[in-house]
Amino acid sequence: MSSDPSSGRGRLWTDPREVEEHQPWLAPKRAATPPPAPQRPERDPDDDRGPLWRQRAVGVLVGLVIVALLVGAGVLGASLLGLGGADDNQSATLPVVPGAAPADARARSIRAIYATAKESVVPVRVRGVSTAGSGTGFVIDKGGVIVTNAHVVKDAQQVQVRLDDDGSYVDARVVGTDVSSDLAVLRVDSSEASKLRPLALADSDKVQVGDQTLAIGYPLGLNRSASASQGIVSGLGRSIDAANNFSIEKVIQTDAAINPGNSGGPLLDSAGRVIGVNTAILTAGSSGGSVGIGFAVPSNTLRDVVPRLESGGTVKRAYIGVQTRPSQTGSGAEVVTVTPGTPAARGGLRAGDRVVESAGRPVTVPEDISASIESREPGEKITIDVRRGGARQSLDITLGTRPDTAPGAGTPPPGPSFP
Repeated sequence: MSSDPSSGRGRLWTDPREVEEHQPWLAPKRAATPPPAPQRPERDPDDDRGPLWRQRAVGVLVGLVIVALLVGAGVLGASLLGLGGADDNQSATLPVVPGAAPADARARSIRAIYATAKESVVPVRVRGVSTAGSGTGFVIDKGGVIVTNAHVVKDAQQVQVRLDDDGSYVDARVVGTDVSSDLAVLRVDSSEASKLRPLALADSDKVQVGDQTLAIGYPLGLNRSASASQGIVSGLGRSIDAANNFSIEKVIQTDAAINPGNSGGPLLDSAGRVIGVNTAILTAGSSGGSVGIGFAVPSNTLRDVVPRLESGGTVKRAYIGVQTRPSQTGSGAEVVTVTPGTPAARGGLRAGDRVVESAGRPVTVPEDISASIESREPGEKITIDVRRGGARQSLDITLGTRPDTAPGAGTPPPGPSFP
């Protein structure tokens, strides 16, 4: 290849004009001398080869020229594509830069959390009378106890988990479920317990918006190995409806991707501790996929509920018996309906009352009423302050036991869906 020093560009083949271009541009051009006319060689009088021989010779010459052109084209093509070499039988390969991309501090943290926690997260396979489903669970102790969502194992005839990605599914027994918190406890045979690595639980009351999160699970049937999605805590103190139409309080909101199949899996903090159980997502349209808003039942709720279920008991919660909404006339919760025969009805609460205090705690939104009795037991007495007709009144309420379902539980609750 020849180069043009004036332009820095080159050509890939010889152009007759290059001879002229490379002459000094100020030098006078010499008159071109015509080449001598070619002389026809004299024919040997003894040569008895006729026209047929000459045609064959021309054909051979043309063939050699074609072969030479093909070979030259191949060499040129190989030069352009960077092919060829000592061994023409070797297949061409694209170049590769060796080594992995350098990881920053966050990437190293995520890798470390996943590597430690993935052995504690298991796929859950469920079979019912006419249905089948899947979800995720995680190990919380070496005795074979696994936590998942109650809606994952609802109406299950058989529940199985896989304790090793390279292993087989083993049977798991449903020890107990609590629909109001959407938590369930499974147990595997003690002979399998040696394979289990429990996850540590964090204090979910210490979680703050902006904290790093990592959701691990088996979404959308991708069961070969656990999937991880990273995000942050994007909201706290959320309230979502359980399947029985009662509210689950203090729910953690995250933007880590949660999809069908992730239900029951752990939401971890930057130390690899469980801060919540992935339970529900907000969806757009009919796709059913995540839009970046997921919800996890807080780990402190798990710490309260699971020991009761593990011992074979049930969770009994305090109950008032009112439906409320945000007040339109000031802070507080407006009573919409009072269920007949409930503690609220017996205590004198009425529709239209604006609750401003419950059990000694100020009420600014409806969720504050539930939070005020969360740690109370059925049978305890509390005082509820309301605004009625411009005056403030105090009502004494004896708490009852929450029923299995709330009024209207026969219809699916609006809001988040349960993946």
